[in-house]
Amino acid sequence: MLFESQTKAVEGNIIIAKMPFLRAVAALLKRHFQYVPPAFITLLLLIGQLSFGILDSYVNLIVAVCTAMCSEWILSRLVLGVRKNLASAYISGISVGILIRSTMVWPYVITSLLSIMSKYVFRYRGRHIWNPSNFGVSWMLFMAPMDVAGLSIQWGSNFLAMAVIWALGLVIVNRAKRLHVTIAYVVSFVILAYVRSFIAGDSFWAEVAPLTGPMYQLFIFFMITDPATTVSSRKGRIWVAVLIALVEFFLRLNSFIYAPFYALFLVGPVARFIDLKIHQPKPAVQVA
Repeated sequence: MLFESQTKAVEGNIIIAKMPFLRAVAALLKRHFQYVPPAFITLLLLIGQLSFGILDSYVNLIVAVCTAMCSEWILSRLVLGVRKNLASAYISGISVGILIRSTMVWPYVITSLLSIMSKYVFRYRGRHIWNPSNFGVSWMLFMAPMDVAGLSIQWGSNFLAMAVIWALGLVIVNRAKRLHVTIAYVVSFVILAYVRSFIAGDSFWAEVAPLTGPMYQLFIFFMITDPATTVSSRKGRIWVAVLIALVEFFLRLNSFIYAPFYALFLVGPVARFIDLKIHQPKPAVQVA
């Protein structure tokens, strides 16, 4: 008993000794949280590339990222007269590099340009209303289907890779106070997948399987949870997530391959516009 008590005391002292370090790490992450999502999306890319080779070309990825970051830097200076942090542009660029497929370089340039330009062109009361990468990717997939395709790889049997991404993703969206958005969408998607399996005559697992792919990881952890383009109330964000899943449900029934992107493209900006009209009567000075 004495030995056990001494052991527990030593363990307690070790934990206490480590607490200042842990507190310092937590404080550092809190101060620089804007760099956590870029690190996470880079990890997602690395896991996907090492597991399945999700990239067709490293050059195309670099072109997409550089185009997005350069566009953000130039437009923020010209349009707003400010020097913006480029973390958001990095996320947009790397999302473009992951989500679209083409044998040519120009689609990556155009998609990244469209993504960043949407923040400075389609604005209401000082705020942009479309998620940047969703705007660029959706536009390019719809307008240039002969030249561009979307990522369709799933994690499949690689449960470890999917578990790591989901665990980290849930922690990050929780820290960003958007966990309820991800949960609302995923629950709605699963329920509607069950309904769709009866209507389409497919198995339930075939209908719900897309959730296991890198495309959906980007969608549920970055696009629909984007703090800059989601509505201001928690209840409103939940209803918007459910509505996105519902619109996607009907698009899938009508054989739209990239249904989640189109659903967010249609629902997100309308909800954001209404929210800004109600809750922000005066133009904001800064872009979110």
